[in-house]
Amino acid sequence: MTRIITRFDEISDSYDAAFVDLWGCMHNGLEAFPAAVAAMQGFRARGGKVVLVTNAPRPRGPVEKQIARLGVPDDAWDAIATSGDSARAAMYEGAVGAQVFFIGEDHDQAFFEPLRIVENPVTIRQVTLDQAQGIVCCGPDDPFADPEVNRPVFEQAIAKGMKLLCANPDIVVDRGELREWCAGALARLYAQMGGESLYFGKPHHPIYDLARRRLAKLDGTPANPRIVCIGDGIRTDVLGARDEGLDSLFITGGLAAEETATVTQPDPARLNSYLAQEEMTPTFAIGYLR
Repeated sequence: MTRIITRFDEISDSYDAAFVDLWGCMHNGLEAFPAAVAAMQGFRARGGKVVLVTNAPRPRGPVEKQIARLGVPDDAWDAIATSGDSARAAMYEGAVGAQVFFIGEDHDQAFFEPLRIVENPVTIRQVTLDQAQGIVCCGPDDPFADPEVNRPVFEQAIAKGMKLLCANPDIVVDRGELREWCAGALARLYAQMGGESLYFGKPHHPIYDLARRRLAKLDGTPANPRIVCIGDGIRTDVLGARDEGLDSLFITGGLAAEETATVTQPDPARLNSYLAQEEMTPTFAIGYLR
């Protein structure tokens, strides 16, 4: 049974670390949530460690700069693990070949920056589809266009037996009041069409392995830390926590705000109905992180 709480500090003493989602939890794509920032600052002041675990398809450096611009200060977190870094490691290890066809926006080019953690990395070249050995997808070219517009390209790629590396498993994200498609929507379509999609962000294991490694490097982290995963994605944050054997705090006021009738807190009956439909049982739930 999921327990509804009103503040994170009701449960925070039970944990040494929090794996915290960014978009929908710490910010809305336009600005930070002050209450969420204060909650993480308070957790850290009491000795807790905060690892921001995000499906952003970029290296942690650009993500750090982005959240600073949005108003998430560096005293609200200790480390960052991105889907982009996890997927980049796989790319430089040759997961989709050396010649890749890129799908994404111009700002996603940071994905191809050098990555020092991979020994003897493959030299990656971006090429046209007919020359490519695989696809690297950081997101749609147009985040508001129906993913179906990619079907003709995907048909050609599948005919060639190409794998698609998905740098962000999220299906959608809300930027303020606008909902945008993410790379996960394209990877889902590619798999539905018979292609092979490779995932590295939440809810898949590689990003949690990266987060644990970054947590372990922080001073004062115990050998077997008690971790809670916090986020608004039922099929990313909550599912990933379950599969990793970790507790979760579901932020109902994000992607599931309508389904859970969240204004400041979820309606218990609507929350239970939604969780039953999704066949998920997060450890805790709260309207917004605070």
